[in-house]
Amino acid sequence: MKVLVTGISGTLGRLTALKLLQHGYEVIGIDRRPWPEAPDAIELFQADIRKRPAEDVFRTHRPDAAIHMATVTHLVHQSPDRMRVNLYGTRAFIHHCRSYGVKQAVFAGRHTFYGAAADSPLYHTEDEPPISAHTFPELADLVAADLYAASALWRYPEIATSVLRIVYTLGPSKHGTLASFLHGPNVPLIMGFDPLFHFIHEDDAAEAIVTALAHKLHGIFNVSGPSPVPLSTIVRAAGRRPLPVPATVFKLGLGRLGLPYIPSGAIDHLKYPIVVDSDAFRRATRYTYAYDERETINSFRTAR
Repeated sequence: MKVLVTGISGTLGRLTALKLLQHGYEVIGIDRRPWPEAPDAIELFQADIRKRPAEDVFRTHRPDAAIHMATVTHLVHQSPDRMRVNLYGTRAFIHHCRSYGVKQAVFAGRHTFYGAAADSPLYHTEDEPPISAHTFPELADLVAADLYAASALWRYPEIATSVLRIVYTLGPSKHGTLASFLHGPNVPLIMGFDPLFHFIHEDDAAEAIVTALAHKLHGIFNVSGPSPVPLSTIVRAAGRRPLPVPATVFKLGLGRLGLPYIPSGAIDHLKYPIVVDSDAFRRATRYTYAYDERETINSFRTAR
């Protein structure tokens, strides 16, 4: 089977591509960024998913399946181009899949789709609406991309489309939202709050994406790893020092006073948990994670 991966040069894209090769798939990649050390078996095209050269790859190579990971997901990355990349890139991906006979499509989304709030349910199921677009405007583009990908389920039923809402990834690459938050020796927490954080080893996340493809999933699925862990526990286990900071000081000191810069909307994510129910994915695929919470955090802590 020939599989096209958009965003293949990102950390999760690379891991997914390598796993596809291990499982015997033929892999084609599209990304604006280069991947200099990519295996020779992977055919790479340096292009923007929204532009004509990317469509030409679909037209010329006619992949059987496609995985979309060409989205900007980092909470601190804000630019005028972000909405265009996330929403319009996803729209182009779905359009090309329909136009050029792709039989399976996988959209790798994020569990932050559900948003964090004081009155949120403890476990989020796939049929819940997003609140993050209102409480965290910086995530509106990711919510829009997720909803657009999900619309393909009924607009193009001939394509086996799966929308995966994956929890935070963590691992030896030290890339991702959670890894960036744990970057420094001192990690600020909001005083009086210690939310459960749901995360998964980056290698397990890549395996889950390949598993969704192998089972030809059609639908929306939460994807998680081990049980959620209090944020302060993650900080200590990662070899960092938690620093409780009053919420008012935290807001005033964003990007100053030794505090990391994060959008103001992300503060709720340090106060309230986003824990997902991923039973549907496990029932559909019998997927099991390989790394427990301790192993996942340790892989991050010990990596160079």
